[in-house]
Amino acid sequence: MNLVTSNAIASRRSWLASTGLQAVGLGTLNQFWGPIGRANSEFDGAPSLTTKPRRAKSVIMIFNGGAPSHLDLWDMKPQAPSETRGTFRPIETNVPGIEISELLPEVAKRMDRLAIVRTLHHTHGGHNSGMHWSTVGRPYRIDSTLINPSRADMPCIGTLVGWLAQQDGYSANVPPYVITPAPHCDSTKYLTPGQFGGCLGSRFDPFVLNADPNAKDFRVPGLRLNTSITRQRQQERQSLLKSLDTQGSMSPSEITADIDMQRAKALGLISSDAASEAFDLTKEPDSVRDRYGRHRWGQSHLLARRLIEAGTRFVTTVNGPSITWDTHKDNFNQMKNRLVPPMEKAYVALLDDLSERGLLDETLVIWMGDFGRTPVINKDAGRDHWPQCYSMVLAGGGIQGGQVVGESDKTGAYPKLRPVTPADIHATVFGALGYDAQRITYRMSDDRPMAVSDGHVINELL
Repeated sequence: MNLVTSNAIASRRSWLASTGLQAVGLGTLNQFWGPIGRANSEFDGAPSLTTKPRRAKSVIMIFNGGAPSHLDLWDMKPQAPSETRGTFRPIETNVPGIEISELLPEVAKRMDRLAIVRTLHHTHGGHNSGMHWSTVGRPYRIDSTLINPSRADMPCIGTLVGWLAQQDGYSANVPPYVITPAPHCDSTKYLTPGQFGGCLGSRFDPFVLNADPNAKDFRVPGLRLNTSITRQRQQERQSLLKSLDTQGSMSPSEITADIDMQRAKALGLISSDAASEAFDLTKEPDSVRDRYGRHRWGQSHLLARRLIEAGTRFVTTVNGPSITWDTHKDNFNQMKNRLVPPMEKAYVALLDDLSERGLLDETLVIWMGDFGRTPVINKDAGRDHWPQCYSMVLAGGGIQGGQVVGESDKTGAYPKLRPVTPADIHATVFGALGYDAQRITYRMSDDRPMAVSDGHVINELL
């Protein structure tokens, strides 16, 4: 970095502090963006991005970090030996012939809206590499938990949906891709690769809440002006900075241009109440907040609905924290007493709320995790990692509900009929959004073109 560029960055940081944007900071500014011109170097797809009928406008992905047991939720095996079937029994749903776990009585009443995929599979058993494969749709270079993001990463589905939205002229006053309440990670030390901008660049990073939306003092810092600075004073400082930039001899560069763009968008955000309003859960009646559940997961799902209403294209609710669904010990009591009740409450509230507001048909809701869990119960009454076969659920956004895709074998260990990969799920999501994922490419860090997804659309779902 030359001296001119270094001084330019320093001067902009000083300006941020002086204008009341210090709470946002450069790192967070990279998490907001709006419409920019389509760049041929970043987009190599067909002239029209939406090449198929658009069924969905936005996506909410509920991600159970740590991996829920498919055998105890979605793919019950009542005829299997006790060391496989566990302690829970299947119950009927409102769709004849489809059964799910007794842990999900409210979900069972809404099965006509849902599609269960029972043969999802990959081969990585580490949490971070498993989360990477599930969310990116491709394997990480090694199967490990002890990995972290880099700017060479392939982007995940949420990042790509936000990127595509920008190419299409995204103009909402909220970030197009949001993660709540915390990022995908293992033990908070190892963040899952792929969930940030990766090879697309920092301006395509998601906005990560990194806060508990259920906290009494919950607020998102940096979305309003510093209270000591009036709007008139802010505008005067903008004019002064513009004058200084015009008089200066600073050479243009990719870095300074990116900072200028981030600055402009940040100013747009704090000059409008739209973003802070979307994140403000106090605007919701107590009855609605209670309906979702007064806990981190429930309020994250409610926040997801508010963001979708405000225009966000992709929201991930990471139902952790960290890998809380990792039930190596005492699987059945953990599922029954700690994990499933708040998850079901939040999920059902989200589906019903979206439906009542006329948003479910245009909002695709995905419920998934890193992988499944072992067919055989271990010595600690737990289940271990099992990526060879697991289940996930889709609803809304044009998804044909009331069906099951795929069939696992008699112990839920391997796909028997209609195996499905995470890439196929992604291609289906992009298809619901109107994109042909195999025809649209982005550039890797070594300038190789990469298809948005190499999976195949699951036509039964759409």
